[in-house]
Amino acid sequence: MKEIDYDIMRELIKNPRLSDRQVAKILRVSQPTVTRRRRQIEKDNLVEYTGIPDFGRMGFEIMAFTFGTWKFDKSADTKVQVAKDFIAGHPNIIFVSTGRSECGDRVAISVHKDYSEYSKFMGDVRREWADLMGDPKTFLISLKVDNIVRRLTFKYLMDTIDKKE
Repeated sequence: MKEIDYDIMRELIKNPRLSDRQVAKILRVSQPTVTRRRRQIEKDNLVEYTGIPDFGRMGFEIMAFTFGTWKFDKSADTKVQVAKDFIAGHPNIIFVSTGRSECGDRVAISVHKDYSEYSKFMGDVRREWADLMGDPKTFLISLKVDNIVRRLTFKYLMDTIDKKE
């Protein structure tokens, strides 16, 4: 990536509503340059435009980080599609990945209207995945408290990434 690509991405992450003309003005480059580089950035899937809602104000009370350990066996391959279907059937799951921690090698982030909904969700997780995931561990965040130090956002992130040629 070119230095200008990082600069454009930085501005778009801070404010994805900026027009190419506005980005060009901020960066002091031509608008056609921004348009051309932005198209390439989008084509390469280096940036995705999405709003980050204030989940608490939307009526969600809980954000859950759920960790588990995948127990591989000969039926594990057939469960991958079932897992994808389970995730697709639960739109409150906003992120799923593999990883590493003391709590396991899988993580899911989900949001819930209240503890009752969360409890039902975890019942579904345990019922569907007990044979492959063991007992999941969860870290719960209350979205209704006023002591959230920094809301979920990416606008500060680009300032920490070094430009690379």
